[in-house]
Amino acid sequence: MAVQQRQWGTTPSISWTLPTEKEIVQDEELTDELKRQGQYEAPGETQKKQQLLIQLQKIAVEFVKHVCRKNNMPESIINSAGGKIFTYGSYRLGAYAPGSDIDTLVVAPRHVTREDFFEHMPSILERMLPPGAIEEMKPVPEAYVPIIKLMISGTDIDLNFTRLAVSSVPWDLDVKDTNLLRGLDDRELRALNGPRVADELLELVPQKKTFRTALRAIKLWAQRRAVYGNIVGFPGGVAWGMLVARVCQLYPQATGSVIVMKFFRIIGRWNWPQPILLKESEDHPIQARVWNPRLYPTDKYHLMPIITPAYPAMCATHNIGSTTKKIIIQELERGGDITDKISFGRLQWKDLFTKHTYFTKDYKYYLSIISGSTTKDAQASWSGFVESKVRLLVQALEGQGTIGVARLFNKGFAREHRCKDEDEIQAVLRGDMQYQATDVKTETTDNINDPRHNAIAEGNIDATSIANGNSEPVQNGHEPHAFYTTTYYVGIELAQDSTKKLDVSTESRDWKEQQCRTANFEEGRNYLNIAATRSYDLPLDVFGPGEERPTRAKKKLPQKKVPAPGQKRNLSASGMEVWKKSLQQSDHEPLDGPQETRWGPRTESHERRQCQSKRSLHAPSQTIEE
Repeated sequence: MAVQQRQWGTTPSISWTLPTEKEIVQDEELTDELKRQGQYEAPGETQKKQQLLIQLQKIAVEFVKHVCRKNNMPESIINSAGGKIFTYGSYRLGAYAPGSDIDTLVVAPRHVTREDFFEHMPSILERMLPPGAIEEMKPVPEAYVPIIKLMISGTDIDLNFTRLAVSSVPWDLDVKDTNLLRGLDDRELRALNGPRVADELLELVPQKKTFRTALRAIKLWAQRRAVYGNIVGFPGGVAWGMLVARVCQLYPQATGSVIVMKFFRIIGRWNWPQPILLKESEDHPIQARVWNPRLYPTDKYHLMPIITPAYPAMCATHNIGSTTKKIIIQELERGGDITDKISFGRLQWKDLFTKHTYFTKDYKYYLSIISGSTTKDAQASWSGFVESKVRLLVQALEGQGTIGVARLFNKGFAREHRCKDEDEIQAVLRGDMQYQATDVKTETTDNINDPRHNAIAEGNIDATSIANGNSEPVQNGHEPHAFYTTTYYVGIELAQDSTKKLDVSTESRDWKEQQCRTANFEEGRNYLNIAATRSYDLPLDVFGPGEERPTRAKKKLPQKKVPAPGQKRNLSASGMEVWKKSLQQSDHEPLDGPQETRWGPRTESHERRQCQSKRSLHAPSQTIEE
């Protein structure tokens, strides 16, 4: 009699077949390649993080006791109040790379408030950690979910806070217990959701080691192919983790390499918008809002719904639009083709992790969305707000019949400039790089990882609640002032059946005006502009090592016909030239006034006037021509 096998997930598994010798070898090759790609940290670094978390647990307990003493509570309550640190995100899932941050949550009993967290936690951290261990501390009290950003002995820590409606938080508290959700407001529910989702996810996969190997590979692939990041319309780390977990449920005995190979075909050919579910949804007496397209009309518009397993169930991919869905499916199909060849020995695992060609090959035309501010703090807030709204511009562009693809790159590029006056600021906003500070390296927004920027971009904070800096607008003068920008790029591909001319000025103007009418915008301190850019005009700092900026294709000149003997020569053959200045012959220069036609040979004065005209260009338009 056959032994009944457990059902993982909402449907029966596809196969319970044990791995073959070939699959085991391929799994070892995948692990070796991930190590070569730097996806595993040294054992010493892992132990260092574990020791740091032990210290933070002691600090959490001392923090709760400190607040109890401050409130003159009895000693018996002080000693039993507890306090606990939970981890979540990539660290909790066990699929983190060296240098990645650790998402942590301080859980306290009901008599400890968010005000207590920001008032007392910083001083307790400084007192209990070794001298000099705290390299950076950035509290964000305005955040919807309270957070203190820390750099402790080289380790990046996001320290969040919530409280439960209980009198004590014991060390063995099970965060998956839904009874803990009673009496919590929306902020507290959202904070607790991180550890609850991570713990539920790990409970729902057959083999944790297999899941972690496959997730490391899929996350690396998604980052290299620029299809990673919830804010800009791609799945984030948790969403990719849930997709991998679903494939693990379908193949409970498979190796990590087999899960990766199956992943691309199963997810790439999924019948969207049928949701990805790791377990059946559950009801609860607290009646929180859960994802349900039958009850909530907005849930029907989710194109690729991936639903969190912990109550209350939420869609982790509500930001995905039609273009990002198309790109994701294309990349999944490409990944499937590569892994098929890996399976037959025609390619290697390193070929799966080849970097994207977004700037080097994929598009001829780009829109540069440039946000700028006169102070660094103001730019952290303003750029976070702009990042949260760029998707709306992309959605408007997707409605253009002449656009085939409008793809937003998943990172912004933060730059610092030196500007003496408003004219130079306006030049920077048009994409002019001559005022960029040469002593400050361009960084992408994911590497900066600014807590205020991230909180606003993720909707965890109201940008208007943050002080926007104290500087006055840049005045005209001889001394340059720092001006900070963050640029997001949208690659444009024209539809095959469209005309060769694309005008997106209406969509650009309307979107820009909407953002500048909000309370987040402050005249003279915050700036926003959209400029059309050709691939060969992209700034050099968007290209990585070994990449080359595309070059402008040279136009083929028609061959001159040699007149037959006795035939009259035309003007071009006589050394005279018709010089016609038109928009079609100029890639950058706007047409001012009527076209002018001149007769006679091109003289030095003509060339000089052309150069002067090019140096005095105004803002580029959002009109693109083939």
